Amino acid sequence: MHPTLEHAIRQTRRQFLTGVSGTLGLAALSSLLDDAGAKSPSPPAPLPGGEGRLGLPHFAPKARRVIYLMQTGAPTHVDLFDYKPNIYRYRGTQLPESVRMGQRLTTMTAGQQNLAILPGIAPFRRWGQCGQWLCDFLPHTGSIADDICVIRSMHTDAINHAPAVTLFLTGAEQPGRPSMGAWLSYGLGSMNRDLPTFVVMTSQDRELSCGQIFYDYYWGAGFLPSSYQGVKLRSNGDPVLYLSNPQGVTPGVRRSQLDDLGELNRLRHQETGDPEIQTRIQQYEMAYRMQTSIPELTDFSNEPRRILAMYGPDVNRRGSFAWNCLMARRMAERGVRFVHLMHAGWDQHNNLPTQLAVQCRDTDQPSAALVKDLKERGMLDDTLVIWGGEFGRTVFVQGDSNAPRYGRDHHGRCFSIWMAGGGIKPGMSYGRTDDFAYNVIENPVSAYDFQATILHLLGIDHTRLTFRFQGRQYRLTDVHGEVVQPVLAS
Repeated sequence: MHPTLEHAIRQTRRQFLTGVSGTLGLAALSSLLDDAGAKSPSPPAPLPGGEGRLGLPHFAPKARRVIYLMQTGAPTHVDLFDYKPNIYRYRGTQLPESVRMGQRLTTMTAGQQNLAILPGIAPFRRWGQCGQWLCDFLPHTGSIADDICVIRSMHTDAINHAPAVTLFLTGAEQPGRPSMGAWLSYGLGSMNRDLPTFVVMTSQDRELSCGQIFYDYYWGAGFLPSSYQGVKLRSNGDPVLYLSNPQGVTPGVRRSQLDDLGELNRLRHQETGDPEIQTRIQQYEMAYRMQTSIPELTDFSNEPRRILAMYGPDVNRRGSFAWNCLMARRMAERGVRFVHLMHAGWDQHNNLPTQLAVQCRDTDQPSAALVKDLKERGMLDDTLVIWGGEFGRTVFVQGDSNAPRYGRDHHGRCFSIWMAGGGIKPGMSYGRTDDFAYNVIENPVSAYDFQATILHLLGIDHTRLTFRFQGRQYRLTDVHGEVVQPVLAS
């Protein structure tokens, strides 16, 4: 067979398209290659706190890193954050049509004839000097009331879990877009050499009452180079797969193997121009460095007993939400840019009276401890902490509140989240819902506004962080989003 024909047959689709695109296509491809070892022009000079690629940040950032405590399953704002004192007199009555306004319900309650109002199941009280209204199930969050901003006017059109989570994390309800952490890794780069820029950890309520699934695309890179996707730390076995060397392989042997493998990959990259080869080289090198950094990261033996006690009794149970929260602080102080904790267990359709208090006990103390710990170490000012789910819960009961088991259905028209540190104005609430906690009536905040605000705090104009794919410029906020200026500290 002619050598040229044989080479063409062996080419992948990516290699073929790269080859036929000519000089212009290769120039465009080179702009996608990562800095390490790429043949593209040198990136801009590094800026304090990161690589400064793509000319970012666009302006002085308030936050250098993000810790996102994603509460999947949708915490009930009616019971936890959005106090409505006048609603108690309507207990057991039907939700007025003037409030519902024909809005669609999920298939779980669309056929339910009795949409009886159920006020919050636990008392509310004011917390802190700011007088923030919070449920008694959240005493530790109450203890940081003066450090947080509660946004009570979040809203979304999504009413199913996976699309709603995907929208918040990627800017679209359909899978395939880069996640928020991937966008930040791509735009701002790394603040350390020994740990990934974007790390994910997952946990679930101990009773395993929630059937929510953590999909890989929640922290995926989408159409960005795969080097920007999140690295998931596991709760069992090696924190990262294949982190340990095989039996009989010493660190010196592994280093020699990686050097030889890296040289082969570089030769292959020169031949094909495939940017995924650069990703492969980087991942091998990061894995080698993580063989030292990860065991140190996960060793809590040097943490003071006072700090361990602050995070609660589950802090030493690997994979618990408390363990993950302390890990988040340790990663933040080691330069991890985006730490994403995903905790499931809030999908309380029929176990509200039994599981809400349990779920709050699992998450309330560690969440507050993280904020206190960061503040004590002088890190809260430049670390943005976010706590919230993908939508809220209905004010009417799902099922029968007189039965042993009942709950609340999905509700996207309004819900609450809180944010702290990183340039957020502390000790305040923003937005307002109606007297039934059913509709936003003041200062609505969409998922896109939420994303634009996070990027703004990191020094990024959300309209200018883009990536060209399939003939158009994509961004995290798509074609939407406004920065929520009133929640920003001066």
